[in-house]
Parts: sequence; C-alpha cells; structure tokens
Amino acid sequence: MLLSKNRLTGGRLLLLVISLTILSFSQVFAQREIYPEDNPPLSERMYFGGNLSLQFGTITFIDVSPLAGVMITEKYSAGVGATYQYFNDRFFNYNSNIYGGRIFNRYNVLPRIFAHAEYETLNLEVANQLPNSNDIVLTRDWVPGFLVGAGYFSPFGNRGGMNFMLLYNLTHDNLRSPYREPYVIRVGFVF
Repeated sequence: MLLSKNRLTGGRLLLLVISLTILSFSQVFAQREIYPEDNPPLSERMYFGGNLSLQFGTITFIDVSPLAGVMITEKYSAGVGATYQYFNDRFFNYNSNIYGGRIFNRYNVLPRIFAHAEYETLNLEVANQLPNSNDIVLTRDWVPGFLVGAGYFSPFGNRGGMNFMLLYNLTHDNLRSPYREPYVIRVGFVF
C-alpha cells in the first residue's frame, strides 16, 4: 500500500508500467561502434532497451526496467534507467511495489565484453524496529545500491542484441536491500 498522497495511485502506477513497457519494446537501437571523427548525430549514438521479467503462480513477480544510453566515445557509454517491480505472495498474503531509477556507465574492454558500474536507488518497504520496543513495522524508504561488474553483448543484426551482466552490489544491506544476495545477474535486450 502506498503511504503518501505524493505517491503514485494504483491507476497511475499501472499507466506508468504500461507506458514503460511500450517504450522498452518500441524500435530502439543497441550499442554499436561509433567513430568520433565521423561526428555522428546524437540519434545514431543513442540506444534503448531494458529488462522484462514475469513469474506467475503462488508468487507473482513482474519487473519492467527500461533504459536509455548514449555512446560518448567508441568505447564508453552512459545512460539512465527506471525500474518497476510488483511482488505478490499468495501463501503469505503479501504484495509490494518497488520503483526507482539508476544511472550507469559502460566501457567496452573488448568488442563484446564491457565493464559496468551503476548507482541505483529503489523505493520499497523495509522492516524497521520501533524505538523502545520490539515491534517491527514496514515503512517505505529509498534504498541505494552501487553495483559494479562486467557484461557480454551478443549482437542480433547491425544494431540490436542481448546483454548478459554479472554485477556486485558494493553497498548491499541484508536487512534493507531488495536483493537477497550482493550478486545480481541481469539479462536484457537492446534494439
């Protein structure tokens, strides 16, 4: 349940998720080699994509994480991304919404291998102990993460492809982090 008037309502949140999904599947461009001496326009240096995860059953999990990046040099790119996750556990009668954003940097070490670093902040329900009490309450809070690692880009055609990344969250907190472990594996598409 969203706790503030300033938070997104259910209808607005659904509209945001649908919009982000449409954006992540529209025709977009992937990482590719650019040559600064050719001075390509911004539209040719940009790429879009993201991740989409779906799980249904006793536990329902939906993750929509679009991203947009720009090739700054032939090896270095930077960008931004958004994340929305819905979690519903029917066994424990619990559901939650997680949302937030990230900024990232990538450096192509080899043509298909890249180093990746990102700062992410996610808004989620975290358990907090009340002062002078043993009672635990769930409150919404922003939880930061600084992830570093490497990835592999597998191209499809001239501009599209798939990214496989293994990241490590340097600021992982077992009590507050949405990730169970500091290691994060991501698979995403760019077109």
